[in-house]
Formats: sequence, C-alpha cells, structure tokens
Amino acid sequence: MIQLPQAVKNLIIINVIFYVATFYIFDTNMMFEWLALFYPESPYFKAWQFITHMFMHGGFMHIIFNMYALYAFGSPLEQMWGTKKFLFFYFSAGLGAAAIYTLANYFFQDVNAVAVGASGAIYGILVAFAMTFPNAKLALIFFPVPIAAKYFIPVLIFGDLFFGFTSYSVGNVAHFAHIGGALIGFITMLVWRKNQFNRWN
Repeated sequence: MIQLPQAVKNLIIINVIFYVATFYIFDTNMMFEWLALFYPESPYFKAWQFITHMFMHGGFMHIIFNMYALYAFGSPLEQMWGTKKFLFFYFSAGLGAAAIYTLANYFFQDVNAVAVGASGAIYGILVAFAMTFPNAKLALIFFPVPIAAKYFIPVLIFGDLFFGFTSYSVGNVAHFAHIGGALIGFITMLVWRKNQFNRWN
C-alpha cells in the first residue's frame, strides 16, 4: 500500500465531503447549480465554478475512479515533488482543463454543457506519472494485461481525442477537460524539466 501524503489525503477528504454534502445533506440540484462548471453565458455560471467543479462528482463510481487514480498516481509524485509543488501542478492542470473545456464548448457551440469532477486534474497527474515513471506497468480491470505507462497513458488520451471529436462517446464525459488537463500537465512537466521550479524542492 502507498502511504497517503498530505496533499493527496486532504484532496480525497475534501472530495468525499463535497460528494456526501451533494447527495446526502443538501439539495443535489442546488449543489450542482452552484458548484458545477457551467458555460459562461449560462445564468448558472459563477466564476468560482472553475475551482469548485473539481470537487464535484456525478456519482459513486465517478468519485471512486478519480480518487483511486489520485491515490495511485498522485502519491508517488507528491512524495517526490513535495506538497506545494504537487498542489501547484494539480490545480494548474484542473484550471487548464476547465479553460480548454470551455473553449471547446465555444467552438462546438455546446453552451449547455456542464462539467464536474477531478478528471482534468487527474489527467495532468497521469501525464506527469507517465513522464516520470515511463516503464511502470499499468493495467485496467477490463484489460488486465500490464502495459508500460509511457504507452498506456497516451492511449487513454488518444481515446479522449477520438471520442471528443466524434459522436461515439458513451455517457456524459467531458473529453476535452481530460485533454486539457493532459495538455497542461505535459507543458508543465516540460517547463519543470528545465529546472524552473527547483526552489520548491
């Protein structure tokens, strides 16, 4: 078992609190209207939604998958980077995901789109993990053959590109948020490889 570092532990706790509050304490519709990410022209849009949508989830399996990924892939990164650097990366990827998702909705004229979940930030974490531990073996439940992270993560991202630009997507998935988080994560890692943030170590 990977020991939970401070930021990963606190992020999981906050996400669980938001989930419980949304589905078991407060009015669910009200919580989504206030905290999910709406298109800027929507009457429900609030500026804080660029942050709060990262702590909202659409259901039990949604939060389980995201929190497991945060635990499994985020823990070794925080242990290596430290808490401040990890949090900077996490929220940069999440905000970048929200911005690119909103931009995609503008170009596709999908002004009714609503986004919830930590997936954008998680995709940034996945990219960072693949670039840091490229030969780590990963497997999915429905495809239990171990594949190196340097191949596994790009396949996930190309899947989002395919589903984002076609009509084959299954369910209400914010593919462009995933792509946005992955892109920001990739760019951030390239910058960090030039030692721009060593003062945080």
